[in-house]
Amino acid sequence: MRNTARWAAAFGLTAAAVCGPLTGAAVAAPGAAPSSLYAPSALVLTTGHGNDVATATPERAVTLTCAPTASGTHPAAAAACAELRGTGGDFDALKPAGDVWCNKLYDPVVVTVQGVWQGKRVSYERTFGNSCMRDSVGGGVFAF
Repeated sequence: MRNTARWAAAFGLTAAAVCGPLTGAAVAAPGAAPSSLYAPSALVLTTGHGNDVATATPERAVTLTCAPTASGTHPAAAAACAELRGTGGDFDALKPAGDVWCNKLYDPVVVTVQGVWQGKRVSYERTFGNSCMRDSVGGGVFAF
């Protein structure tokens, strides 16, 4: 129960920090020009060790904003945004790099994604066998 509270607090704080400024951007007065021509793409990615979100120990959270330009606390924001654009924001379509070899040691790692991709709500969770397998997927989207 304690880990669930930590995850909930991490999600709440990071989502408020990333998505808070976007809440007023979508509403424009009648006849007024929109403030941006880009649909918002702002995500919070988290990682932790465990079999699922309920039992995982949170380790790190980063932000990733892809529109109009790549930014955020993700260490490779531009590359991550390019990879996500290539899949249309479909996290299940991210495939492991073919030239990466990972050991078979089972040390489960959970990643989650919460936020908005091109104006649509995103909620994603995936468990990898270990951190090498996580880092090999998607050209570094989850390597943070």
